[in-house]
Amino acid sequence: MEVRKLRHDMLEVITRSVQPVLWLLVFGKVMSNTRAIPTGGLPYQDFLAPGILAQSSLFVSIFYGIAVIWERDLGVLHKFLVSPASREALVSGKALSAGVRALAQALIVYVLAAALRVQLRWGVMPLLGMVIAVVLGAAVFATFSLIVACLVKTRERFMGIGQVLTMPLFFASNAIYPIAVMPTPLQWIARFNPLTYQVDILRTLMLRGGSSTFGLPLDFAVLIGSLIVLVAIAARVYPRVVL
Repeated sequence: MEVRKLRHDMLEVITRSVQPVLWLLVFGKVMSNTRAIPTGGLPYQDFLAPGILAQSSLFVSIFYGIAVIWERDLGVLHKFLVSPASREALVSGKALSAGVRALAQALIVYVLAAALRVQLRWGVMPLLGMVIAVVLGAAVFATFSLIVACLVKTRERFMGIGQVLTMPLFFASNAIYPIAVMPTPLQWIARFNPLTYQVDILRTLMLRGGSSTFGLPLDFAVLIGSLIVLVAIAARVYPRVVL
């Protein structure tokens, strides 16, 4: 369903490409010239590209819960709930569909990064790992978004909460600067932020010379564990949208 939507609505793909373009072309260029952020020997634009990919995935996913509210208002949700599919399957399907949209963002970021001569890795395993990390990260935040949507139940409240959540999640991560330069309280928050571990995977797999801060097994374990917990919670609150 998501692939069909994207094929028939290329304008959405184009408009969503504006933000990563601005971050990489404007912010990346400016910060590269200042050399104010330690990047472990990587050019700043190289350091930034995986963070912007994770950011794009986050921004696509964090507002995904509004689809549940629309489906409830249109009566579609009732049809899903009376189908043989379990609530866990319904939630997981929504999460994976967000991953499809995030992969469209990944393609945009990769094309732009290649044009900017970011030192990307093109091997089969790094690309496969990148795809898995993007889908997992998108699924985590989409499921979190579904939980919020099931609790607040109205589009207006959901949009307000979504806007409040996105920037703290983004800035309390290693997307645009390393954890080491953060104040100590923010470092602790970053270590509990799934986006931090998604960025760590992408920075390791996308870049030549990229290295993991936490180790790829821990990074993937955090994303998978977070997804399992959030799917379980979302499956419990999912019926509440029909009340």
